[in-house]
Amino acid sequence: MITRRDFLKIAAFSSLLGLGGAFTINALEKEPGQKVLKDIKALQGKRWAMVIDTRKFKTQEDFEKVIRACHKAHNVPEIANPLHEVKWIWTDDYEHTFAGTAEQYISKEVKERKFLLLCNHCDNAPCVRVCPVKATFKRPDGITMQDMHRCIGCKFCMAGCPYGARNYNFLPPRDYIKELNPEYPTRTLGVVEKCTFCNERIDKGLLPYCVEASEGKILFGDLYDPKSEIRKVIAENIVIRRKVELGTQPMVFYII
Repeated sequence: MITRRDFLKIAAFSSLLGLGGAFTINALEKEPGQKVLKDIKALQGKRWAMVIDTRKFKTQEDFEKVIRACHKAHNVPEIANPLHEVKWIWTDDYEHTFAGTAEQYISKEVKERKFLLLCNHCDNAPCVRVCPVKATFKRPDGITMQDMHRCIGCKFCMAGCPYGARNYNFLPPRDYIKELNPEYPTRTLGVVEKCTFCNERIDKGLLPYCVEASEGKILFGDLYDPKSEIRKVIAENIVIRRKVELGTQPMVFYII
């Protein structure tokens, strides 16, 4: 696996030889990081998507249980300073969640709800387009991946994401992990991280941690399968998505 230091060496060497950026990117493309596991036990889906039933989240503990499950499993550092915090899944209010498309005359009860936010794994993901080293890439099943080893910390993906779903490690993240999960890799200073729809669990035939912890409040499945459960609940309920006017085609749906 090429590290950030290796990348800088390749870039500098190629510049000296007059080979330019194309040579650098081609060198990186030889890396195996973008391969999808072919485990026969993996969950099978052509386009993974998520449905969050906002009606079922009644208490703060309902939200915290989901967030804890995700952050603990993925060694997300607990940093109190909001300028440096790292989060894969979090909550916000109605107006900030659906900024620009929030309905002024929607019921008071809906306006006062909290909403879970995470990476939307967009079909037309701007973060993928702007990443200069392909640290951000799409899997064939639609998951937007983040290769933390390949990331050079340029923050272009953060600027490109309209959902605030990406976090930069301004501080050494390993110093802020209270209970280490040895089964998931920790990150280093200067890289970007985010939700990956628990790709490591999907490839083992398991549902994402947040789905499991929600106890039925969050659904996950293949959007392209007309017989899937999420297709059924989307058809039978009023659902909205975040910032669809941007043309990103987010794959997280909210039942209102």
